[in-house]
Amino acid sequence: MARLQLSKSALNREEQQLATFERFLPSLDLKRRQLIAERAKAKAQLAASQQEIEALLDDVAKALPMLASREVDLTNLARVAKVSLGSENIVGARLPTLAEVEIEARPYALMAKPHWVDRLVEDLRRMVELRLRLQVEERRLLLLEEAVKKVTQRVNLFDKVLIPRARTNIKKIEIFLADGERAGVVRAKIAKAKRQAQAESGAEA
Repeated sequence: MARLQLSKSALNREEQQLATFERFLPSLDLKRRQLIAERAKAKAQLAASQQEIEALLDDVAKALPMLASREVDLTNLARVAKVSLGSENIVGARLPTLAEVEIEARPYALMAKPHWVDRLVEDLRRMVELRLRLQVEERRLLLLEEAVKKVTQRVNLFDKVLIPRARTNIKKIEIFLADGERAGVVRAKIAKAKRQAQAESGAEA
């Protein structure tokens, strides 16, 4: 770190920096609070999606107990045909969105499968879409966590390091300059007293 200069120009520079830091900090802290609120919403949405998946699994287990049977081939009944991701800017953080999902059902002979396979195919489609949405929501939450961490570090840098340091530097410079002014006044008074003494002694002579 460069040595602190104890001068009026350095004082002016430190005061300008302090004003900049104090002006920037509130907007930075507002961004931090907004990101924390978005992170809370992302957590709630992720929990809701997880609950929806659990509910669908429970529903399928109750409605289609015959899934435990090995007699019917249920492999590859549905597949992901297309997934399109978008993005959105949330308080400066670029977050992914699930724009489009296409899930295809594998053709099967209606007469060769039990009637409940139709219901199963729809449930599979719904489950695949939910799991894709869950993956996107997990990614969004991770990015928001990183954004909150980064902006919190910057808030702390301004609030706990840069602003206190600038204030301390200003105080040091002000004390040094004030001491210098007082010393100058004292020197001037001493010099004046000497001149007066010399003038008086010269007059007496």
